[in-house]
Amino acid sequence: MNRKINQVAVLGSGVMGSKIAAHFAGIGVPVLLLDMLNPETGEQTAPAIRNKIVNDAWTAALKSSPSPVYHKGVARLVQTGNFTDHMKDISKADWIIEVVVERLDIKQSIFEQVEKYRKPGTIISSNTSGIPIHMMAEGRSEDFKKHFCGTHFFNPPRYLRLLEIIPTPHTDPSVVDFLMQYGDLQLGKTTVLCKDTPAFIANRIGVFSMMSIMHLMEEIGLTFDEIDALTGPLIGRPKSATFRTADVVGLDTLVKVADGVAAHCPQDEAKEIFRIPSWLKTMIENKWLGDKSGQGFFKKTKNAEGKTEILVLDPASLSYGPRSKPKFATVEAAKPIENLAHRIKALLNGQDKAATFYKKFHYGLFSYIAHRIPEISDEVFRVDDAMKAGFGWEIGAFESWDALGVASTVKAMQAEGYTLPGWINTMLEKGNTSFYTVENGRQLYYDIQTQSYVAVPGGDAFIVMRNFKDQTVWKNSACRTYHLGADVLGLEWYTKMGSMGGEVLEGILKSISLAEEKYKGLVIANEGPNFSAGANVGMIFMLAIEQDYDEIDMAIRMFQQAMMRVRYSSVPVVVAPHGLALGGGCEICLHADMVVPAAETYTGLVEVGIGVIPGGGGTKEFVLRASDELHQGEPDTLTLQNRFLTIATAKVATSAHEAYDLGIYRKGVDEISINQQRRISMAKDQVVRLYDNGYITPVQRTDIKVPGRAALGAFLSGIHAMWRGKYATDHDVTVAKKLAWVMCGGDLSEPTQVSEQYLLNLEREAFLSLTGEKKTLERIQSVLKTGKPVRN
Repeated sequence: MNRKINQVAVLGSGVMGSKIAAHFAGIGVPVLLLDMLNPETGEQTAPAIRNKIVNDAWTAALKSSPSPVYHKGVARLVQTGNFTDHMKDISKADWIIEVVVERLDIKQSIFEQVEKYRKPGTIISSNTSGIPIHMMAEGRSEDFKKHFCGTHFFNPPRYLRLLEIIPTPHTDPSVVDFLMQYGDLQLGKTTVLCKDTPAFIANRIGVFSMMSIMHLMEEIGLTFDEIDALTGPLIGRPKSATFRTADVVGLDTLVKVADGVAAHCPQDEAKEIFRIPSWLKTMIENKWLGDKSGQGFFKKTKNAEGKTEILVLDPASLSYGPRSKPKFATVEAAKPIENLAHRIKALLNGQDKAATFYKKFHYGLFSYIAHRIPEISDEVFRVDDAMKAGFGWEIGAFESWDALGVASTVKAMQAEGYTLPGWINTMLEKGNTSFYTVENGRQLYYDIQTQSYVAVPGGDAFIVMRNFKDQTVWKNSACRTYHLGADVLGLEWYTKMGSMGGEVLEGILKSISLAEEKYKGLVIANEGPNFSAGANVGMIFMLAIEQDYDEIDMAIRMFQQAMMRVRYSSVPVVVAPHGLALGGGCEICLHADMVVPAAETYTGLVEVGIGVIPGGGGTKEFVLRASDELHQGEPDTLTLQNRFLTIATAKVATSAHEAYDLGIYRKGVDEISINQQRRISMAKDQVVRLYDNGYITPVQRTDIKVPGRAALGAFLSGIHAMWRGKYATDHDVTVAKKLAWVMCGGDLSEPTQVSEQYLLNLEREAFLSLTGEKKTLERIQSVLKTGKPVRN
């Protein structure tokens, strides 16, 4: 069946329902969002009154932060209604998703209505997080059962990439295949096939992990603050760590899942871990449920000076007190280790309480996930995929086990009394010493059924650059260039926050030169948390402090040279950013032949935040694009003014779609990858396409229209008005004047056509002069200290 999703019906407009609807609208699919008829309707017939419940929920979703949509304009794709008046309209939907309250009887009553109105062949799914999927389809028709399964989105759906697909014994395999592919390609999800077991995969392992940590906290004698310090980014987990995450999710939700596993998994060898500690029971009784109730493990309050203060709960006294900043020798020794796998290994090798916690936690986790194969999944990679995409783990549990060494860890676990299933010993006895391996750039996983390594499905579409280490063409201490196959090179760098210093620029220049020698082109991407937060600000600060302006000038020239090589290489260069692509990370995108950004890419020219202007060709490129956008005849400064304001106010696109509106990405040229994991493969394909279509090196521009002195006067007048209105500081004015000078082309008496190099020279001179400003140095110092730009 050539199945297409032209419309989706979402039944239930609560937090999850509204945000699932928003995500579908975000990818361009019309949505019918329904909920209960307003009970206060009476005899009223006005839709605004009858649909008040769904309309209020939808409005609240659109106002929520972070935004549930890539672009506000998609709200028009969502039509609201109520179950009483509009259930009949689901007949137009190709996929019906139930997202009502977690009660089996209510869900079954909804499905009874769905059965009346759906057209045969329509997919029906439930977003339940815990009710057995097969029970919801009982009593339904054969066609309903064939097209019914669980589709468990994680909150918020736009940002958490996991979509668990849970079929029943009656689900048609073609429906499962379709949803696995649709979730990946269209929704940008990591789709994980799950068995219909309690809590499925992610919540089963995730809640076990959190409950295990709670019991270890009591056993070892640690505090909430200490646990959150140990279980956050240090081991590749989100900043919210354990107890802050619990507050966000809701303690009642956590306890409900834990109780559900304990009740429905009597054979679970670790069911005692799901026992709720007495202090947590008291918190539930007191309605201290986390953010939703105003207090949980943490409580936000005002101190005597009226300043916001975060207090932490003491589980012994159940009273709140000041937070602490824990310190452990093991942690201090491991912090400088950049490689996450190596850092985890170092943390387990310590001798203090922190190391004891890490050993017990990891050994317990490894034992648990091993016993869950094949109960919740037949394949180990699905467990890791679920935890990384649903709980934000940078490294999966089986991947962590590999990092520590499977054989040595098994030996240590057995010595400590941890149990393991037979398949682990079988794997080791057959000489298979890891859960994963790499062959020719493809990741393979150990399959317990065949007792051999099997390729992870869809591996060709998901290029992981580090898997090509044996295809390294060139490297330095900050970057590495790989042969990705099909005569395409790939450059990645692995600096902190993806910062672009001298070695990264060297890598860009060298990789382009290598690609020009005997390859079709170059992909520039990386797989850190962010593509690049910009240039190496620390280096600029040190040179400015030492007043070594010749070195700063040389550094700017090198950056500009690298960007111009990206633009004017003799082979196509495609950049595939994700996460933060700020400052220099944005400038390299502006110069690429094509950009394939992940949908979740946050990009902009933010240099004014540290008191300078974009100096790596970003200002030049905005002037060039403004020139191309002008009508024939005398320059119209409005488009230039808009681009000036984008830089002067350090606007950042909060999605790749918004970057189109800011003129950073080009409609019809650059292509968004909804699934972040596919962007490098897509970029590689585009390099091959551009080359095979007869790529021609662009000619450097000498026809860029700049308005000159007349427009400069108007810009300066506007800047002065902002200062008089106290919307800009003295230093803001200094920076804005330099920016206006460059964007108007300097002191030209009339509109003139200039070259790219002319604008680059102006840009470099302005950047250099601003690094000598005292306020600029203060801003840079603040950024280095806090990681955030300041406004003076």
